Amino acid sequence: MMEAWVLQFLLLNLGMKVLCQSPLLDVPFAELNETDIEYFPLNNQHPCSRICGHEDRPMVCRYHFIVEWYQTLSKACFSCPDVLEDCYKPDCIIGDGTMRTVLVINRKMPGPTIEVCVGDNIIVDVENRLMAETTTIHWHGHHQRGTPYMDGVPYVTQCPIQPGSIFRYNFTAVNGGTHFWHSHTGMQRGDGAFGAFIVRTPAAADPHSQLYDYDLTQHTISLLDWAVDIGLKVFIAHHHSIGDNKPTTLLVNGLGIHDFSNVSTSAPTARFVVEKGYKYRFRLINAGFLNCPVEMSIDNHTMTMISSDGNDFQPVTVDSLVSYAGERFDFVLNANMEKGLYWIRFRGLMDCDDRFTSTHQVAVLQYEGASKTDFPDGPIPNYQDSHNDGLQLNSLNKGTEGNDSISVPQLHSLLDWDSSLKETADEQYYVGYDFYEIDNPHFHKFPEYGFNNVTDSRNKLLTPQLNHISLKLTPFPMLSQRDLIDDNLFCNESTVADKDCKKEFCQCSHVIQVKLNSIVELILVDKGFAFDANHPFHLHGHSFRVVGMERLGRNVTVDEVKRLDAQGLLKRNLGDAPIKDTVTVPDGGYTILRFNASNPGYWLFHCHIEFHVEIGMALIFRFGDDEDMPPVPHGFPKCGEYYGLEPSAPSPNGCGHKTYSFLIILGILLRPLLL
Repeated sequence: MMEAWVLQFLLLNLGMKVLCQSPLLDVPFAELNETDIEYFPLNNQHPCSRICGHEDRPMVCRYHFIVEWYQTLSKACFSCPDVLEDCYKPDCIIGDGTMRTVLVINRKMPGPTIEVCVGDNIIVDVENRLMAETTTIHWHGHHQRGTPYMDGVPYVTQCPIQPGSIFRYNFTAVNGGTHFWHSHTGMQRGDGAFGAFIVRTPAAADPHSQLYDYDLTQHTISLLDWAVDIGLKVFIAHHHSIGDNKPTTLLVNGLGIHDFSNVSTSAPTARFVVEKGYKYRFRLINAGFLNCPVEMSIDNHTMTMISSDGNDFQPVTVDSLVSYAGERFDFVLNANMEKGLYWIRFRGLMDCDDRFTSTHQVAVLQYEGASKTDFPDGPIPNYQDSHNDGLQLNSLNKGTEGNDSISVPQLHSLLDWDSSLKETADEQYYVGYDFYEIDNPHFHKFPEYGFNNVTDSRNKLLTPQLNHISLKLTPFPMLSQRDLIDDNLFCNESTVADKDCKKEFCQCSHVIQVKLNSIVELILVDKGFAFDANHPFHLHGHSFRVVGMERLGRNVTVDEVKRLDAQGLLKRNLGDAPIKDTVTVPDGGYTILRFNASNPGYWLFHCHIEFHVEIGMALIFRFGDDEDMPPVPHGFPKCGEYYGLEPSAPSPNGCGHKTYSFLIILGILLRPLLL
């Protein structure tokens, strides 16, 4: 007879594997064995979400993402928000308390949080249950060294995932810190397809571990700008008519007050619980998709900023923070105030400011023992009083030229000096951009309704471009099907020099070839002539040092910036510049980035505002040659164009391909008789 304890263990182990693999659970399994039993999720927490130990062995962390169209306040919400408890039922997505179509993962918004330790193997099966749309998932902030095929950019690193199909992402968590995953297809991120991606390190490897007592899952703050309609509808209305491209509100962890004049009937707000006398690490993720930087402050509390985009810097204490789409910031909050409730205030800037929609939102900092349902005393915050006059980090359209705020290049990295900060970079590229009055045939077809033929100024659409080029992706992934690339496929400033791209619309596969392991200096110039706008830029596959940032005036030209550089007047921090992967550029100014092009592959560099990248405000870096890139995984999906076979011309005797095919078939049938 089998020992009882052995049978019990086998049944338990089998039960856990079956249960964890069940499609009924929205947090599927991690591979378990006898030493993993203590991590089994008794409270629906994934086993890989744990305290990371220095000598712990890595885990294999599996997830199953189901992508589908869904609805806020669906039948799963029952009587929410009238009955508060119903708002927390399974599959209930609340949003701002109004009904709206959403595109979500596992019927959650934000989607499932991935929390792992450095060194863990992450396996995510993404199942596309959309009716017609493709999708991909990008692991924003993770460099995918050695696994570039997992970066999740359609037609750059992979074919898009077709409806009804599953694509498995498989990579090792190397970059510690606060990241996030999101769809990299169309407007899907803005419709809800995003979630936190936290890679923790052992306390011994965290230089800030002594600054806080707790680093908790529930202290992750995800921001999203929100509109009343799905992103595609807003995009089409704005680009083809006089539709508005301005967000109407913000969501904090998928929640927000819709009607500030009557909060008693509103949906619940996000709450973050702390206990007096302790210090907590908070992680802020700006998942926004429109032009809506967000200013954040916490009543009666300061924030000690310690990290951005997964990279640590010397702590700096501020009263407020501005974050841009794609950025992440970690800060320490000292819960040293009287027990009670305090507003966390969020205020939208640019297209969300008081010129347009005065977009703002709140969350509640709740001390242990205070009410779980009440709001802080005093009036509900409005747009005007959501601003904090104290010291601010990363202010809108400000660089190192002022002393009333802290600009990103003024932060001090905790990592040692490296060769990316050497005096002169190996390669230097200027990337200038603005919105241009050109006949972009996607929106202004000349002469029928060319830009200057349209009489209603509200129907005139300006085109944002990098170096006067709109990126056109190839019909196949550049990385995985690079054998299809020929010498004439790519373009850049030099290849379009014979065209006047300042007047003529230029669109092509904009690729910059960089020698592997070169030190690259990238000078981004926001010319600022068309709008008082703002663009956050994200580089895939690499982090960069932010060595300079300055606003020079209301507008500027690339030639002016080059002239200042030749005179030695561009300020650079070449000592301990902070490290990021997403950064803003002051309108009418510049930002200077430095990085080592050490990760071979094709890597996207783009504005992280979806309305801009989707119409070509991006370019691709090709680091290294084909032989430098990891081999294509066996059986990796392929895609591309298909034109069919050209019809055969009739032969001189009148026998075409049909006759020829008939003779072949006849020969096959007669073959046994001839043998």
